[in-house]
Amino acid sequence: MHIDLSGQTILVTGASRGIGREIARQLGASGATVAVHYASSSDEAVSLCKEIGGRSEAFRADLSNAEETDRLFRDVVEAYGRVDCVINNAGIAVHSPLEGDLDNWVSDWDRTLDVNTRAAGILTRAALPHFVENGGGRLVYIASRAAFRGDSEDYLAYAASKGAMVSMARSVARAFGKQNVKAFTVAPGFVRTAMAQDAIDAYGEDFVLGGIALDRLTEPADVAPTIVLLASGLSDHATGCSIDINAASYVH
Repeated sequence: MHIDLSGQTILVTGASRGIGREIARQLGASGATVAVHYASSSDEAVSLCKEIGGRSEAFRADLSNAEETDRLFRDVVEAYGRVDCVINNAGIAVHSPLEGDLDNWVSDWDRTLDVNTRAAGILTRAALPHFVENGGGRLVYIASRAAFRGDSEDYLAYAASKGAMVSMARSVARAFGKQNVKAFTVAPGFVRTAMAQDAIDAYGEDFVLGGIALDRLTEPADVAPTIVLLASGLSDHATGCSIDINAASYVH
């Protein structure tokens, strides 16, 4: 099966590194024009745009800031005329022990939900009327296995933020399906990225591998092809679904 995304403009948040970078790369390889969002890694974002080629551009926004998040979508529309798909990939995982200071714990909680959940909500709010006006569109939410199996006590906010993304995607799928808007959730487990490296350093790679059924840690390239398929329209009747890419770590 050949997937051709020519003519599609796709916004990928958190695209300068990790899973988002590989998603953007594979979308571009399939012909999409990719709007590469970044928060601070401008050099990495610009180099990725050069690698992808075509009309891909880098767009900066601090997703912890509501106004900047809302402006991000408008900037992409202004640059390209329309957006066909949004990949809500950007996220943070903050180590926040329960026994820490309350103010610090609340700050960690708020920052995590601002970036992981509120930003996805703001982009969804911006995208929905645009999609309806232009005949349809797709939203993909990169959640986590933590949304379903939970996480450790030091990452309560992370698990809560990802669980909220699942509910958001299902709500969009139910409410806007008749208007040709589709929404999907992809839930990776541990993936070899800079964000996951903190946990690997803390617990050891053997510990992480012990929780999965395969003999190697998931790489960003193992996750990205599913997002390309969902963006293509070939799986639109899976709208509302959650796809697990976690090496059977739910059942192992």
